[in-house]
Amino acid sequence: MLSKKIEENIFKALMITATLIVLLSSVFIIITILIKGLPAMNLDMITKTPKGGYYLGKSGGILNAIVGSLILTGGATLVSIFFSLPVALYANVYADKSSKIVAFSRVSLDVLWGVPSIVYGAFGFTIMLFFGLKASLLGGIITVALLIFPIMSRAMDEVIRMVPQELLNSSYALGATKFETALKVVVRQSLPGILSAVLIAFGRGIGDAASVIFTAGFSDRIPFSLFEPAATLPLAVFFQLGTPFPEVQERAYASALILTIIVFLVSIGSRILIRRYSKHVIK
Repeated sequence: MLSKKIEENIFKALMITATLIVLLSSVFIIITILIKGLPAMNLDMITKTPKGGYYLGKSGGILNAIVGSLILTGGATLVSIFFSLPVALYANVYADKSSKIVAFSRVSLDVLWGVPSIVYGAFGFTIMLFFGLKASLLGGIITVALLIFPIMSRAMDEVIRMVPQELLNSSYALGATKFETALKVVVRQSLPGILSAVLIAFGRGIGDAASVIFTAGFSDRIPFSLFEPAATLPLAVFFQLGTPFPEVQERAYASALILTIIVFLVSIGSRILIRRYSKHVIK
């Protein structure tokens, strides 16, 4: 009895320690970004594109990177939803629960989830060379969509698996088809979790630099075409930190702060939507 109590206290202490490490690390990162980024933050940073000599310390902002990140990641998220949701619905509504194909698909997606983003960038770059595409917004969207597809698919899959089988059986008993059950019962029941999966994938995509450095390129202009190169916030941070000018390096932290704020606002918006649609969930 005493040994069990000691074991419980040890694991409790480990959990508290791990939680404190995560919280303190997050607080340290946020404080560092705020201290170094706020002095360089101004209206020009979010309302103007880089002017001549911006990376030498002259005037301008990163509006091109803000718009580019939102368009690129938003487009990639929409593309990923188009493929991820059918995959998750097929695995849980149409396919047999003991299907080897479904089991293999889940293992494959888990493996793809752990592949470094630079590998996706290299793969996307190879596809672009095959089709004769240059670094562009379209290339970035395709690559980021490939990057976040396994994340979104597995997250949706786990959420949909939690839908009680009794709900599906009740829908079938009332004469509904599998397609009607998937859309009107399963999706409605798991909608809060699906929104969370989309948020996780969006946050992963908007913060990645390695997958877009060769596929989306970089431009000081706002992209107005899918075939134009597009700047992103992670690359803007990378390039600004790489300069020897302290004022430009401070702008890199300001760019990181803007990226953090965008992710925070998306998180708040998703929480509002999740709370709104949670009323349809049968608990």
